[in-house]
This record gives sequence, structure tokens and C-alpha cells, in this order.
Amino acid sequence: MSVVPSDLWDAGTVTTVVYTDGACSGNPGPGGWAWAVVDGGFASGGEAQSTNQRMEIMAAFEAVKSHQGPVEIVSDSTYVVHCFRDRWHDGWKRRGWKNSQRKPVANRDLWEPFIDLVLSRGDVTFRWVKGHSGDPMNDLVDRLAVEAATTQMEAAGSKPPTNLGPPDTFGTGESAQGIVDGSRAYPDDEQLSLF
Repeated sequence: MSVVPSDLWDAGTVTTVVYTDGACSGNPGPGGWAWAVVDGGFASGGEAQSTNQRMEIMAAFEAVKSHQGPVEIVSDSTYVVHCFRDRWHDGWKRRGWKNSQRKPVANRDLWEPFIDLVLSRGDVTFRWVKGHSGDPMNDLVDRLAVEAATTQMEAAGSKPPTNLGPPDTFGTGESAQGIVDGSRAYPDDEQLSLF
């Protein structure tokens, strides 16, 4: 059973808290994204050629698309969080999809549909978490995103980095590499034990 903070209750509805992360080897290079919910499963995927910023956006976008009802996205990406929390997207649109330096907004092909989805739903919020700070869920999505990027590297015939450490089993009895296969998603916590 998931424990939801009382400030996330609204007239009987519960906000689903989803952690997201992106990873990239080479930047640009093989990239991976992931999202996870404490008691609600996870998903991951990647692109053969990507950037870390693109994978951060993709992780949050996929998380929002995958969850009905109120959602809080928790990300260590200030790029993603500030876009919505500080409404950077309003300035981008006002300037004809130019950033504050008057340069084209990077990743517009992802930002436009993602922003449209978030604004049309009206029930998505964003919260920043410091990366690599010991938050178990942030650490989990980081590992899943790195594994997804590694899968992309291996599919391209590249040798993955050797400093990733041992594969994690996440309570399933198989390595994270076995869990993260393309864009497989696991709908419930029977296949994922975090604590």
C-alpha cells in the first residue's frame, strides 16, 4: 500500500507521484529514460542517438501519458521542472519558440505535444529533487534510465561503460538489464520490490 502525503489528497482523489529520469552516454549518444511509482510499476525506453535533456523530457512525457488522474512528476531535471513550474513555455510560445537568448528552443518536437498534454489535463504538477542525493526512487529511475541507455549502446554494438556497477535486481530475481528491455512496462508492484 502506498502512503500518500495528506497535502496530495484533493476531494477524495489521490495524486500519483511518479519519479522520472533520463540518461545519455556521450551526449549526444545512446540515451535512456525511465519512470517509476512506488506501488505502481515502472517503464523505460531509449533512443539510439539522443541527449540527456531529450531523455529527461521523454521520461516525464511518457509518465504523464501513462497515468490517469492527478499526477506529480518528481524529476532531478531543472529543465523539465522549470518549464512547467516557472512557465518557461509561455515565453517560448510568445517569442515564436525561441528561448530567452532568442535561439530556437531545443527539443521542440517533444516539448510541444508534452506541453499541450499537460495544459489540457490541468492535473499535472512538477517537483524538483536533487539527483544522486540518496532518494531511493530517484536512485531507482536513474539506474533504470542508465540501463535503458546501455541497452541502446549494446543494440548498436557499442561497449557499455564499465563504471555502472553490478546490475540491480529490484527484488525480481533478474538483473536490471533483464527488466529493461526496449519499452516494457510493468503495471504493478508484484514484479518490483523497492524496499
